Amino acid sequence: MRVFTNPVGPGTLWFDNLATADGTPVGYDPQARTFVASPPYCANREVIGCNWIAPDPGAFCRSCAMTALAPDRSIFNAMPNWALTEAAKRWVLDNLGRWSWFRPEDRGTRPVFHMLAEGPTPVSMGHIEGVVTISVAEADEVVRTTRRQALDEPYRTMIGHMRHEIAHMLWWRLSLRADFLDAFRALFGDERTDYQAALQRHYNDGPPPNWRDHYLTSYASAHPHEDWAETAANLLHLTDIADSFAAADLHAPVLPESGWDAYAETDAARLIHVSATLAIGINHVNRSMGLSDLYPFVVTGAAHRKLAFVHEWLRRGALGR
Repeated sequence: MRVFTNPVGPGTLWFDNLATADGTPVGYDPQARTFVASPPYCANREVIGCNWIAPDPGAFCRSCAMTALAPDRSIFNAMPNWALTEAAKRWVLDNLGRWSWFRPEDRGTRPVFHMLAEGPTPVSMGHIEGVVTISVAEADEVVRTTRRQALDEPYRTMIGHMRHEIAHMLWWRLSLRADFLDAFRALFGDERTDYQAALQRHYNDGPPPNWRDHYLTSYASAHPHEDWAETAANLLHLTDIADSFAAADLHAPVLPESGWDAYAETDAARLIHVSATLAIGINHVNRSMGLSDLYPFVVTGAAHRKLAFVHEWLRRGALGR
């Protein structure tokens, strides 16, 4: 993610800012990828702290307009959890916009989001034919950490959830192309195998003993659909780690050049090498503070090939270049 110029004075702005350091209200323009100091702002600005601009007064921004179902406000903590969930969605949508996904020039289907709070019954997150369902309860750090530990996962965040579930939607978009499906099946396997049976087998028996040789996560071994979603999410993790590192004006010998743009990089091998090298270094820094690794995954040869495949197709963007 980039670091942004203050439109009304000195200093910089971060992606989630609603105002400058001196209190001047600002909004993010996702089309121009810049901050502006003039409304109209999103109708959800006062509701959940959305900092994007809107096309018209009283309208929703591009991101909030994709949310068809909002959580039940009567459920405890639904509103603050929804605000954090929408912030994660905006981050991921802006990342994908660097490759033209879901921008005005993209004439394909947009994702529709169902943002649900949890009452007595947990919400199952997932994607079906363009509809992405997200449990906003997982924006609560205690809930999310409890589930991460119960599922023995090394990484679980709202941005991670968004990247994974939107990746399913991107697969659905790309699957309309026969050349994509043929290439996908050759590398990931046949997604037409019984999905529910595969998941049940995964939860009953666990991953195969050698899953680390072929997959980035144990869950990826459950089914080709999950392998794609986990790999695509990791490609987005890695690209944004490198992009954010460079945008923060940090320096490392592995960076190809000054001003290098990770999203413009066409060489998947170089992107993955740079990103993984930076992640290993930041993991070391995190450990100095007793924190979990920033990027707790191992990129094997098989995973590298899958990441390169995802990079090729996502980098082409919604325009199919």
